[in-house]
Amino acid sequence: MEVLGNLGVLFLLLLAALLLAFGIYCGYVLWVHAKYDHIPSAPRESFLLGHLPIFWRMMKKKEFVHDLFLQWSEKYGPILRFNALHRVSVMILSPEGVKEFLMSPQYPKDRLVYDGISSIFGERFLGTSLVTDCNYDRWHKQRKIMDPAFSRTYLIGLMETFNEKAEELMEKLEEKADGKKEFSMMTMMSRLTLDVIAKIAFGLELNTLNDDQTPFPHAVTMIMKGMTEMRIPFVQYMPGKQKMIKEVQESVRLLRRVGKECLKQRREAMQNGKEATLDILTQILKGDVLKEIRDDENILDNFIAFFVAGHETTANQLSFTVMALAQHPEILERLRAEVDEVIGAKRDIDYEDLGKLKYLSQVLKESLRLYPPAAGTVRWTGIENVIDGIRIPANTTLMFSTYIMGRMEQYFKDPLTFDPDRFSEEAPKPYYSYFPFSLGPRSCIGQVFAQMEAKVAMAKLVQRFDIQLVPGQSFKILDNGTLRPLDGVMCTLKPRSLPKDFQM
Repeated sequence: MEVLGNLGVLFLLLLAALLLAFGIYCGYVLWVHAKYDHIPSAPRESFLLGHLPIFWRMMKKKEFVHDLFLQWSEKYGPILRFNALHRVSVMILSPEGVKEFLMSPQYPKDRLVYDGISSIFGERFLGTSLVTDCNYDRWHKQRKIMDPAFSRTYLIGLMETFNEKAEELMEKLEEKADGKKEFSMMTMMSRLTLDVIAKIAFGLELNTLNDDQTPFPHAVTMIMKGMTEMRIPFVQYMPGKQKMIKEVQESVRLLRRVGKECLKQRREAMQNGKEATLDILTQILKGDVLKEIRDDENILDNFIAFFVAGHETTANQLSFTVMALAQHPEILERLRAEVDEVIGAKRDIDYEDLGKLKYLSQVLKESLRLYPPAAGTVRWTGIENVIDGIRIPANTTLMFSTYIMGRMEQYFKDPLTFDPDRFSEEAPKPYYSYFPFSLGPRSCIGQVFAQMEAKVAMAKLVQRFDIQLVPGQSFKILDNGTLRPLDGVMCTLKPRSLPKDFQM
């Protein structure tokens, strides 16, 4: 009896301690709320969980949460607060705020957010790559190593590969171009950009356009799915998720294994005096003066970052662009007239041709405005700021969305209308309200590369084929780590009548 009595006392003491801890935590949450409650926001559904139940319901239904943020911005203004337990994040949809926080190196990426994708389900993923490194000085050293591989001289030399791989895509599309066969344009674009980044960045010939059995497209798809699923708390403990988690882990291990083998072969070639091509991998290995960041794990981090981001975002951009053009035949015809004038009957596109394809540039920019594959970015401020008259406390996570700002009436007239003339030379330039590749020192290193690749692929596609969308598609957007067309852009194609002097 005495033992039972002692256990009862112990239980009561433990319960009292837990209640005290919970009370203290609630007091802390209340104190945090007091610092941020002056910032506009939709009503919280829960004192502790804040807005999380709203987001969780939408994720479960596969609804597009970015459109909810857009609605909130229209109702509550361009500075919004989001509560989640004891954390409060602030979304900045103001050009003044975008300029202040993205253009300056004093506001780093938020470690809590980017550390979350340094590994996936326990497997090292992006580690301390250019994408995830929140230490500005260390990131800057990595960026200096990479910059020469994205110089204008190097990019001009890529035209042969861009043409070669885009031509392989055209050949695959010709097999489908009977006006009846339905296929996913997103799948085809994803395989194209995967082949391009593998060859240009790492000297790998994946040949995913011609090999349906290659594991790489599926691996990347599973990794992006894993990034999305990780947003759900305790997802790794949920029944029914273990198969998906195992596939994601195996996919990450596959890419790191391939990267390790690629790294080994390149080192051996360089040691044997073989002339190395100026690609991303070579640039990393040549950075001998910066050995402190050249450990193999960091090299593999960057291998995966370029491998995944270097094809996923461009594939999605191309898919959205095809979707938009097929919905607007008058814009497609105007683009085709430019392509016919600049490219004519040529098979291969020259670097000089890209600068002449001005309307194509406008089309691609407008596609990125309405459908940016990377919806936005995140920063951290350690100091208090005032933006649009609203005080932002120090030590706050800041969220920025080019998707939302691109659809706000105060920044773009008739924002839901697809209108490439917004980006004509005569049109007013968007003032810190358009940043599909981010802005400032942490902007995407591969943006020129990506747009050259996109131009070559789109010019050839428009030159060769008439595009029809399969009826019944929703044209909704899926957030799968990046934004992509939910239905995959299902198409049918017919070959255009090409001139007799078409140069094969």
